[in-house]
Amino acid sequence: MKILLTHAYFICEDAREQEIMKPYPPLGILSISAYLEEKGMPNSVFDTTFSSFQLLEEEIRKNQPDVIGIYTNLMTKLNVLRVIKLIKSLQHIKDTKVILGGPEVKNHAAKFLEHGADYIVFGEGEETMLALIECIRDGADPGTINGIAYTKNGTMSMNPERDKMKDLDELPFPNRKAINLRLYLDAWKERHGRNAISINTMRGCPYSCKWCSRAVYGMSYRRRSPGRVVEEMKSIIANYQPDTLWFVDDVFTISHKWLAEFADKIEAANIHLPFECITRADRMNEEVIQLLKRAGCYRVWIGAESGSQRIIDAMDRRVDVNKVREMIIRSRLAGIEAGTFIMVGYPGETEEDLIETLHHLKSSNPDYYTITTAYPIKGTPLYEETEPFFLEDLPWESSTDRMIDFTRTYPRSYYDYAIRWIYNEMAIHKAFTGKSIKAKIKIPLFKSKALGARVMMQMQKRHTKPKAN
Repeated sequence: MKILLTHAYFICEDAREQEIMKPYPPLGILSISAYLEEKGMPNSVFDTTFSSFQLLEEEIRKNQPDVIGIYTNLMTKLNVLRVIKLIKSLQHIKDTKVILGGPEVKNHAAKFLEHGADYIVFGEGEETMLALIECIRDGADPGTINGIAYTKNGTMSMNPERDKMKDLDELPFPNRKAINLRLYLDAWKERHGRNAISINTMRGCPYSCKWCSRAVYGMSYRRRSPGRVVEEMKSIIANYQPDTLWFVDDVFTISHKWLAEFADKIEAANIHLPFECITRADRMNEEVIQLLKRAGCYRVWIGAESGSQRIIDAMDRRVDVNKVREMIIRSRLAGIEAGTFIMVGYPGETEEDLIETLHHLKSSNPDYYTITTAYPIKGTPLYEETEPFFLEDLPWESSTDRMIDFTRTYPRSYYDYAIRWIYNEMAIHKAFTGKSIKAKIKIPLFKSKALGARVMMQMQKRHTKPKAN
């Protein structure tokens, strides 16, 4: 069988990512590719990141795959629908079986099937993809395969979930050789002066943040052994010589025992490769910070989402904002760069909460921070809470959950200006506390922009509709 795996993300269509230029290879399909290959299922990967829809179309026409597996998320959904439509419109490949997987598919399975997908794989994909492809090859009944949805007699049939893999050490390393990884490394190097390769050590997250999707791994925590992770690091270094690594785990320091063993293994292997990771403040302390430093961590991202404890509690984050500030400060004092994430426009957020968030950022003074506006992803508690207050009934086939707006304390435009206000206020703060003469010269400009954003925030508040009792 001809098996083609792809993901339908094109950086040429993403102006924001072109500006940031920190693309990462599609680890999900590379992991599935490696697993299938190990089980005697040859396959090819068409990496779309630095390609185009036209070239993907040419590949499909030329390769004429029997099966095409497409990783699907919020960013790629609309292009995935384009790919399905293309395949079903080409007479000579109309029988190609389209399999979708990834975080977007489980809670929209019926819709994707209605729009031409043949199978939906939900949960972890390796074992399910192998079983499904064997089923397609043999013309067997898919009703026995856990972890899939498909159309049967005109209606959707969703089989039971597949049990999660217990020993992740049994998985082969992602099939990075299936793509041109040099394109990623060169893009990073050209823009940032050093490059990075992504790697993961764990699957799942046991925490309960209301806005976070758990469509693939659920509320679980499973991890590869430190020794196995170090083996992969050694393989990456031997093959690609990257400047840094990026651990994509949700909570890298969740297990202090694991982290201590990892640091020991790194030292024993004499690996000196800087890395960055994400974690939670409640899974950090001084000992953890020192372990991170010993293992090679040069930057740690510590989730906050808000500087208001009231909003953090509404999110069910289960973390103390003061602890977040403390860990950001302590990390920086230890010589590790600190980053944090901020979300605005969460249900119930007021101007007082935003002022608290700005205070939080100034107090902790992270090296980096990102700000996004809250949006509900289907299948999450946030979606369920806000669904009755959606402002529009968006057409599914031409929209994504990112486009959903709901009745907030103030109009969406208020929070757009709030982001500008926070960014410029922080630019002023950084200029005053930092050593950059160039930044200090720009203080009047930052002040002007901050004032303008603040004025616009107040103007948007006037358009706030009173809530019904």
